[in-house]
Amino acid sequence: MRADAVIVGAGIVGAACARALARTGMSVVVVDRGAPASATSARGEGNLLVSDKAPGPELDLALLASEHWPRLAAELADELGAAFPAVEYERKGGIVVATTEAGAGPLRDFARGQAEAGVEVRDLAAAEALELEPHLNPEITAAVHYGQDAQIQPVVATEALLASARRAGARVLPHQEVTGALRDATGRVTGVRTASETLHADTVVVAAGPWSGAAAGALGADLPVRPRRGTVLVTARMRQKVFHKVYDGDYFGATQSTDAALQTSSVVESTPGGTVLIGSSRQQIGFDERLSVEVLAAIARKALRLFPFLETTPVIRAYGGFRPYTPDHLPVIGEDHRHPGLWYATGHEGAGIGLAGVTGELIGALVTGAEPPLDPEPFRPSRPSLAAHLAPEGAA
Repeated sequence: MRADAVIVGAGIVGAACARALARTGMSVVVVDRGAPASATSARGEGNLLVSDKAPGPELDLALLASEHWPRLAAELADELGAAFPAVEYERKGGIVVATTEAGAGPLRDFARGQAEAGVEVRDLAAAEALELEPHLNPEITAAVHYGQDAQIQPVVATEALLASARRAGARVLPHQEVTGALRDATGRVTGVRTASETLHADTVVVAAGPWSGAAAGALGADLPVRPRRGTVLVTARMRQKVFHKVYDGDYFGATQSTDAALQTSSVVESTPGGTVLIGSSRQQIGFDERLSVEVLAAIARKALRLFPFLETTPVIRAYGGFRPYTPDHLPVIGEDHRHPGLWYATGHEGAGIGLAGVTGELIGALVTGAEPPLDPEPFRPSRPSLAAHLAPEGAA
């Protein structure tokens, strides 16, 4: 089979890349080792956040995504029609709190730095925070409101992006694990092999989330993306008692840590279905899918510091998933400087849902030579902060 581009991965980032490229007129094939939207994109909370990002390239990407998602959600609804489920885009805002005196100052300092970078930030007195979240622990020591934080239904959003890509001519081939690369006489990547298909293409984009390192390895390249496991608790349905995404200020530290050991922080939010999602954890244990009582208990204990009413709330299930972690905490978006023809759109860790749309737009612009929506240099595989983690040019 021949195509202009092959996308490896049918999660939300791969779906966004497929849509962006197909809408330029390119012929696109998406391959996935499993079913579309069944892995990391199905195991997240659907967060579209600016509140958890420090000033720098990732925040720049998140601010662009904050402007982009409302338009993208409207485009998908208009294109796919009322018969297709809504992506449930909701700009409900976030509230970040400190629960100790020691944490209050750093939270406010962090918010001031974000405000200088263009984030909509509002410092809240305790009484104001309780007006917005009446069931919040009244003993909080500081609170900041982020009006740009939003949420979507990630599985529906992934399926909508794939449906849109199909309408533009893309093909999706599930249960097709990539086993090797096609290369020309110069070494340029010119396609991929699976167990049952040979796909020729001028461009191959690895967008396989936490499996991107393995996918790159199968193609003869190395990519330092590895899984970082997270776990979420889900409560029984209830009358709505949580109205924003609410989390403890220590969440940012957990996202930026390089420690492989277990880290937990308090993250609580409601869903349109009436349940409450409670997270979160981060742990580097490979692709071990087993749930841990230790992790579940740590998450539950910390959530009570934010919302004491949860102590008597039934938890009906828990689920885990893997985030695509990079050692410098930035996505990898662009062509591999050591392997021409091989591109990446991965490494977003817990921000992939929010950053998917703009990542697709960035890949679309870079592949076709159009003007990119923002400076791509900080995300390229050749960036200095990733150099120490890459094999030298010409090595696999």
